[in-house]
Amino acid sequence: LSLHFYILPHSLCLPPYLPPPQQSDMNSFLWTVRREPPHPPSYLFGTIHVPYTRVWDFIPDSSKRAFHRSSNVFFELDLTDPLTISKLTSCQLLPHGENLQTLLPRDLYRRLKRHLDYVKHMMPYWMTADQRGRGLYADYLFNAIAGNWERKRPVWVMLMVNSLTEWDVRSRGTPVLDLFLAQEAERMGKTTGAVERVEEQCHPLNGLNFSQVLFALNQTLLQHEGVRAGSLQGSYTTEDLITHYNCGDLSSIIFNHDTSQLPHFINSTLPAHDRTTAQQIDSYFRQELIYKRNERMARRVSALLQRNPTQTYFFAFGAGNRGLDTGEG
Repeated sequence: LSLHFYILPHSLCLPPYLPPPQQSDMNSFLWTVRREPPHPPSYLFGTIHVPYTRVWDFIPDSSKRAFHRSSNVFFELDLTDPLTISKLTSCQLLPHGENLQTLLPRDLYRRLKRHLDYVKHMMPYWMTADQRGRGLYADYLFNAIAGNWERKRPVWVMLMVNSLTEWDVRSRGTPVLDLFLAQEAERMGKTTGAVERVEEQCHPLNGLNFSQVLFALNQTLLQHEGVRAGSLQGSYTTEDLITHYNCGDLSSIIFNHDTSQLPHFINSTLPAHDRTTAQQIDSYFRQELIYKRNERMARRVSALLQRNPTQTYFFAFGAGNRGLDTGEG
């Protein structure tokens, strides 16, 4: 197997509100896997965890043609499968009927509840007229995202809090790019599948020790409390991420700050002890959720292609190589 990445001439980095560039100026997150003739090529496409409507017009026809001509479309996880969603939900729950109020330090629990109460209060103001026109209600949306939060493991609550921003709420109700492609593949009668199992994504997150989880949850709350107070602004926003994706920019600096993924804890203001903890968490996640994951996924992609040399495959994986789906709607 030989892997070729074709990138078209670099376009100017356009803000997401401008019209799409001409096809000849567009970049593509499409890799072509060439096999010995007469076997057909297969494709690896980098996705992004944002509403597909924000990026679809910027994805060049070459990538869309590759998707259409592939009879098999594979993802990290099969998010159209109810069993996958059920397993993700179960993996996030505390064991033995425990709840966060008895598990977390009292002050941390109170801050968490206060922040979620704030989000619930703001939800009606954050929602768009279009969402309301489609029958979405603020209480329903809050419960869909944060319902049963007291029964969840702290690490998953941390991820949930990190995604409960005004932008995230306003984008709910539109499929993210990965899910849109999965739905399109099913509608077109393609064979769909996944190269990962739920536990392979879920267990590494549950593998952090308790003190590391408390640190991560506390840091996440501090960041969001700072934003609420107007004293803190995130370095990279989802709008930045969309802009760079639409420009075909593979910058790891941007994609490592994908807001659907893990918060970034390392910063120069942390005391030495906390900085060490942050670096340990970052190193653990890089090892478990990037390096080991990529190697495992690559082995499975290779095995699929070798077992089915006459079939064309389209693999759609996160462009940042550290995508995590929290299973929240």
